[in-house]
Amino acid sequence: MLISATQLTQFRKYKSLLCFVLFALATPAIAAPAKADLVVYGGTASGVITAYAAAKEGLHVVLLEPGSHLGGMVTGGLSASDVADFKIIGGYARDFYREAAAHYGKLSLNKHSDWLSEPKVGETIFKAWLKKAGVEVYFHERLKEHKGVTKSAVHITSITTEDNKKWQAKVFADCSYEGDLMAQAGVKYIVGREGVETYSEDLAGVRRDTPKHQFLWKISPNGANDKLMPEVDPGPIGTNGSADKKIQAYNFRLILTNNPANKLPWTKPEGYDSAQFALLAKYLNEWKEHMHRDPNMGDVINPVMIPNQKADFNNNGAFSTDYIGKSWTYPDAGYAERKRLWDAHLLYTKSFLWFLASDPHVPKLLRDEVNNWGRAKDEFLDTDGWPNQLYIREGRRMIGLYVMKQSDLQTNRTKPDSIAMGSYNSDSHNVQRVAMPDGSVRNEGDVQVPVKPYEIAAGTILPVRSQAENLLVPVCLSASHVAYSSVRMEPQYMMLGQAAGTIAALAVQRKTAVQDVSITILQERLRSQKAVLHKEQEVIE
Repeated sequence: MLISATQLTQFRKYKSLLCFVLFALATPAIAAPAKADLVVYGGTASGVITAYAAAKEGLHVVLLEPGSHLGGMVTGGLSASDVADFKIIGGYARDFYREAAAHYGKLSLNKHSDWLSEPKVGETIFKAWLKKAGVEVYFHERLKEHKGVTKSAVHITSITTEDNKKWQAKVFADCSYEGDLMAQAGVKYIVGREGVETYSEDLAGVRRDTPKHQFLWKISPNGANDKLMPEVDPGPIGTNGSADKKIQAYNFRLILTNNPANKLPWTKPEGYDSAQFALLAKYLNEWKEHMHRDPNMGDVINPVMIPNQKADFNNNGAFSTDYIGKSWTYPDAGYAERKRLWDAHLLYTKSFLWFLASDPHVPKLLRDEVNNWGRAKDEFLDTDGWPNQLYIREGRRMIGLYVMKQSDLQTNRTKPDSIAMGSYNSDSHNVQRVAMPDGSVRNEGDVQVPVKPYEIAAGTILPVRSQAENLLVPVCLSASHVAYSSVRMEPQYMMLGQAAGTIAALAVQRKTAVQDVSITILQERLRSQKAVLHKEQEVIE
């Protein structure tokens, strides 16, 4: 049977139309997002609790997560929770840790080991909570890099994500570690360290003489060719107490196991360069001379055991998993540059472990110990056992209604508008590794100063009203570098998220700006949720 050219053309058009119809029927329609009462940007642990708290108060809540996981660092490697005083952690944060403990048959939270859980367990809990509360969760929804926030005067009307979806809400909460929504909304913030004089903080600014996570003897930063070795900044280090734009070090918190049936072997990463660790090799080879013993794994990386024969490994010592000096530009960087920095941190981490496990310059005792461990096969399944969250210890910090300062941790520890409590040390990791004029190399920036339990003011998560009247910021909150070094812990982010979600609910229900929510009513609501606002309310199990 012969077909004319006209018939063939018609048949092809019909076939194309039929294929299109069949494809359309097989593909779920992407509905335009409905208006919400609250849009939470960032699925960190704080974001999850913010969304959960608001939904439990009756709000229609949408949670947007740029990546594919919930929980931020709580489920991204930081399993050795920085809890300090157990009794001041209340509300939904305590409920989370209690539920995680119950997974392992633990009935109380009376010792530090009770607060430790596997990442996969924490993420399962968060997912279940949000589903039960009716929160709409959307993954892979990142704010447009430019012009992603629409405002009418000081009122945010919508945000737009990279797929050009527009998300409208009455209130917004930026619960990301980066604070991009906050920044695009025109809220003022700071990056870096204030000087001593800014808030009269004697821990502020450059800290030239600190003993922790430091080289234990004088060691030259120069190699055999008398040139500066990699991972050392030429300096200068800066005047003691002076301000700068530098940021404490980031790292990946590793979940490793010594269970042969569950561990992945160390492999040489693409892009590995052993010369990157020349200073570490030199340091390790001088160790026995100065310390009168061989170095062990605990000298270069800090393990805390968690359930099921796993451990959370964190930075420890002078040269460890912290990628010192490489975080400075991250807070204000564009998306492409942030990815480059993220990838550089991951390569550094992979290379650091491969160096320790394989390089002949590493003492054999240490090499053997490192090879006894490996990444857990049953964690971080989509990233080959490497954590899916970079530990962004500090980025942008809002300059909000109330700026939390060193005095708020030490002498001015009570607040009439308290919404949560903190108790962890002032804890900033090193900021830079610098060649000194005396021919030595020195790490700079470490802060480790104990504090007593203190109250956190509501104004720390509220922008100045003339900048934004319907935005809450419980992660990139309003604090000096010194104060942030204590309040930046995940349990605090979670408790501040609970307060943020509750403020959002009250603002929506009373049709008011977030800054105008009654503190008395807010505190009553938080107490009904078993939040701890003052020391006399501390939880005793």
